[in-house]
Amino acid sequence: MCFDTINTLIRYWIAHFMLYIGCPQWSSAHWKGRFFTRDCQPKYMLSQYSQIFNSVEGNTSFYADPSPETILKWQNSVPNHFKFTFKIPRRFSHDMALKNCQSDLLKWLKLFEPLFENIGQIMLQLPKSCSPDYLDTIRDFSRLLPRNLPIGIEVRHLGFFDKADNETKFNQFLIAQNHNRTMMDTRPLFSELPLTEAIIDAQKKKPKVPLHVISTAQAPIIRYVGCSDLQANKQLYRPWLNKIRHWLDEGKTPYLFFHTADNYDAPLLAKQFIADLAHPAATLGEFPADLEPSQTHLF
Repeated sequence: MCFDTINTLIRYWIAHFMLYIGCPQWSSAHWKGRFFTRDCQPKYMLSQYSQIFNSVEGNTSFYADPSPETILKWQNSVPNHFKFTFKIPRRFSHDMALKNCQSDLLKWLKLFEPLFENIGQIMLQLPKSCSPDYLDTIRDFSRLLPRNLPIGIEVRHLGFFDKADNETKFNQFLIAQNHNRTMMDTRPLFSELPLTEAIIDAQKKKPKVPLHVISTAQAPIIRYVGCSDLQANKQLYRPWLNKIRHWLDEGKTPYLFFHTADNYDAPLLAKQFIADLAHPAATLGEFPADLEPSQTHLF
């Protein structure tokens, strides 16, 4: 087999058998000295994060637009293979209810255009008030987005989980348009007693919705909100191990993001999951903190 053929096969394997994995943020002061280097400044956190993970939930875009200069800094901070999964701003999904926003949406897309090569997909997170009655509105909004930019859609109204006509129509729409259904697995979080402020706050903010596992397109998204006890998560995420392996072997490219109540141990949860998954398409880089020389003490 010639060298060019081998390279082609390697590129095909990377493109078709890849797990994108990350956390809901790339910057945390609590990660300094634990995952990032001890003296890591905020402006270098994305760079160090991208040495570990190959994707991230871009939650910052949900609340505010970055400047064009910030967009370029993000682009220059990550390797070519790294994929952002930015959220569509809440002003479109919540404040404007997906209506009369075409002009503003085009400006937002233009802002993020320099990062398109590093965007794995964009996520449309819909509010609980968005019921199946708004399916046509969701469909119309999705048509405003570039066809070459994959979309993951997360719903929170229980009507989309009825295992009947409403859910069937929603899934059929996603499949027809090649959109990914974003799955939110908050069962581990709600299995905990609300004994800390972090758990109480997370249980107030995270949706308590059923988990219906389905891949409607090429890149299913799973947002796993783990419990505080890392070892206890092993039993809770066990079914995901086989499902992820199955999707990878089918040639899909799942996106898997790990949360905890305060995200203090989210990178450790991700590392534990990847070790248990034991699949050649799923790897993490070393924590930069582990590569630092250990400090010596004279006294």
